[in-house]
Amino acid sequence: MIWKQIIRFRWSLFPGTLFAAALLGLIGILLWQLADFSTEKTSWFSDLLDRDWQIVRFTTFQAGLSTLLSLAVGIVLAWCLHHQWAFPGRRILIALLSSALVIPTLVLVLGLVTVFGRNGWLNQITTSLFDFSFGSFLYGLAGILIAHVYFNGSFAARSLLNRFETIPHDKIKLCRSLGLSPWQRFYLIEWPAIRTTLPGLAVTIFLLCFTSFAIVLILGGSPRYNTLEVTIFEALKLDFDIPRALDLAVLQLTICAALVMLASGFRSITQNIATQGSYSQWPEPRGIGNVQKGLIFLFGLVFLLPLGAIILDGLQADYGKILSEPSFKRAFATTIAIASASSLLTVVVGLLIAGAKRNFTLGTRMNSGLFAKFFERSLSFSAMLYLAVPSLVLGLGFFLLARQMPGPLNLWAVVALISANLFMALPFALTILSPAMEKTGLRYDKLSFSLGLGPFTRWRYAEWPLLRSDIGYVCALSFCISMGDLGVISLFGSQDFTTLPWYLYQMMGSYRTHDAAGVALIMLALTLFVFLGFPRLFSGSNEVKHADT
Repeated sequence: MIWKQIIRFRWSLFPGTLFAAALLGLIGILLWQLADFSTEKTSWFSDLLDRDWQIVRFTTFQAGLSTLLSLAVGIVLAWCLHHQWAFPGRRILIALLSSALVIPTLVLVLGLVTVFGRNGWLNQITTSLFDFSFGSFLYGLAGILIAHVYFNGSFAARSLLNRFETIPHDKIKLCRSLGLSPWQRFYLIEWPAIRTTLPGLAVTIFLLCFTSFAIVLILGGSPRYNTLEVTIFEALKLDFDIPRALDLAVLQLTICAALVMLASGFRSITQNIATQGSYSQWPEPRGIGNVQKGLIFLFGLVFLLPLGAIILDGLQADYGKILSEPSFKRAFATTIAIASASSLLTVVVGLLIAGAKRNFTLGTRMNSGLFAKFFERSLSFSAMLYLAVPSLVLGLGFFLLARQMPGPLNLWAVVALISANLFMALPFALTILSPAMEKTGLRYDKLSFSLGLGPFTRWRYAEWPLLRSDIGYVCALSFCISMGDLGVISLFGSQDFTTLPWYLYQMMGSYRTHDAAGVALIMLALTLFVFLGFPRLFSGSNEVKHADT
């Protein structure tokens, strides 16, 4: 019976399953490279923890503290935005919160330095008014926490706001009729709505902070604040100490894999992507309402200041000089080409895996028994590999593989970048596309089966009209994620092969401040244009769907 079902749904089952198997196989090859090299030339864990315990401890500490602060900011900001639905600029702020995770990390770091650096706006204001300076507090743990909370606090706020907006109006009306205070309402109605999301959200943010690279590389300030990712980079790129880099990579892989297994039992934090929630009409007391408005203004100001700094500094750059440099032209062309290829590949793979996955989740197909559950989880796991295997570890595996393969190193660098970008964007793509594919199945399966529609006819008339806006969003999201990544290119980057993030990092390292500001503004403008504007080409309307990510 099961074989008849497999043959019946072969056109939606086999392509996605083959791609999932290919992803698992690629990861297996890269991990085999790490393990093979490690077995021959490293001392494994014999003295690793004694030698690098400080690095592991700081990596865990900063990730844990960043997670707690990000969740606190996210809960407070989401609560305020949910109840102040008429706040001026609310929709713009929510759109920017949605785009926080795709803003290139180096661009944000440059903006934070302009605002909070030693000669930044904050120190200039406090010095002129109070003859007091905060100094170089940005370089160290404080700067790492600020940058992490900026990214992940925004991510948490957007994710939790969606959970707030799914609270049924009947519950709100009941609490209103009982005359409950805002704190009683939060405890009885709102907290239960968000608490099931918090464990998965916390693990996701912890992993993002644990594997943070560019932020720690720039704002760490000293080896005292190095994380595992930065230490791997320094061991390989600066010291060419491959055994040490491998020891650290395997340790990081072990920790991340354990956390992903832990998170697999939690509720998905992105189940409500691209939904339009309802606003709370609960009349807030004047005191609470003023506090909420004040917090929204404060968080909005802190969020917008680094972006404003990038714009102001970037406007002073000599774009004639920047645009005429051959190195910038090469970096720009390489970035656009790789990001476009990565975006297209992410959409194709995401659609195929989501299409295969729904065969084991819909009652009209093969949703029965341990067989269906096993394959559904296997397909999901293949798309979530990036959370367990960070990009720098992937890059290290590709680096070792490229040394043994024929062909120029730059060719393998392109393969490594596109593959890493695919792994980074695929978790978000599957989270967006999988529910949408399941909805199309629930709506059209019976009709399509009764009419005997082929896969291409069904796609053209039934699925494409419903999926086009989600596909546009995935294209934009994966393009921006690919364009801003610094992890893999930091291992393969050279004078002959570079991308915009690596080019910007080199300019910052050579103290070309004005030119760096110009490149940062170009990257920021391109990111926001693609992320906020590109989905409109697919939606066919004036409304852009924003996601939790």
